[in-house]
Amino acid sequence: MKALQFDRTGDLAALSFTEIADPVPAADEVLVEIHAAGLNPSDVKNVLGRFPYTTLPRVPGRDFAGTVVKGPDELLGKSVWGTGRGLGFSRNGSHAQLMSVPVGGVALMPERMSFAQAASCGVPFTTAWDALERSQVGAGTRLLVIGSGAVGAAAISLAKARGAQVLGAVRRAESQVELKAQDVPSILLGSADTLAAQVEEHFPGGAEVIFDTTGFWLPAAVSALATFGRIAIIAAPVDGHVQLPALALYRRGGSVVGVNSLLYDTVACAAMLRQFGQWFDDGRLPLPTGLREVPLSEGVQRYHEINEGSSEKIILVP
Repeated sequence: MKALQFDRTGDLAALSFTEIADPVPAADEVLVEIHAAGLNPSDVKNVLGRFPYTTLPRVPGRDFAGTVVKGPDELLGKSVWGTGRGLGFSRNGSHAQLMSVPVGGVALMPERMSFAQAASCGVPFTTAWDALERSQVGAGTRLLVIGSGAVGAAAISLAKARGAQVLGAVRRAESQVELKAQDVPSILLGSADTLAAQVEEHFPGGAEVIFDTTGFWLPAAVSALATFGRIAIIAAPVDGHVQLPALALYRRGGSVVGVNSLLYDTVACAAMLRQFGQWFDDGRLPLPTGLREVPLSEGVQRYHEINEGSSEKIILVP
């Protein structure tokens, strides 16, 4: 089969489009014919060597959508989607024509979704779902989402579906226009000193939950937090350190929730996909848009684009 593969890390020159042997599924696995695979920044970082537990040689890619071609009778021919720890790191991932995955690591795709739409959801939506679950976002929760990337967008959609009161915080006026089209109020991020006042205008008393998807607003978020509020984070500065105003945090009774999608294997992620997947079919979640579908054979070039700062959501199509 054709696949992207790297045999060393540290340089994208290690990644190539090549021919490798078809995977042979074990007794407790299914073989999935990949119809679409999402390309995430973490896939690029994997080739660059940011994850020391990756074993080589390796086919990268975590998010997938496709058809089961070998496995239990009840899954044969079914359209499935998935993501999870291990894929692209300790076992071959989705940037290939075929992939083996544990039987419990696939979920049936929502009927309204295309393969490309399903493949775009894995990491962003499971990360956002975990953040909302563990920071206890429900009906009426006053939620501030900082950042306009894929995870931030997924969090806003999922939180609205849960009935939360959502406020977006973005850096660009164009992002505010996009949020307005979704009936989501927003603030334009300026200095850290003004964040609390901006949030207070929308949420008197502060936000009950703040989800910082950027890694840069944790100290400022404390001042915008309501009593007993929670701050969820998925990123940090390059050196991994911030100066946390601990006095202000504990006086509010606040807490910080670290969110890491790589803590969940394919089986755990499939369970998440089943929980919110039906919301795409019943209209509570909007279908993904703005996807760029490209042939898998162009995957190496697309890795370079992401590494150079492109924010496009690229879907690789074998």
